[in-house]
Amino acid sequence: MFSWALTFLVLGLIAGLLGFTGIAGTATHIAWILFVVGIVLALIFAATGKTRNNL
Repeated sequence: MFSWALTFLVLGLIAGLLGFTGIAGTATHIAWILFVVGIVLALIFAATGKTRNNL
């Protein structure tokens, strides 16, 4: 989840540098959503004691 967030963040930064503000805004919003979802899932898995292997 965090790797996808980082990918969209980099895509947004590059698009912003090239002047594509619409794409940059969308990519950074997607990155933010993926980051928040990743944090929430990490907290849920930490609270329940689950790991990636025993899902």
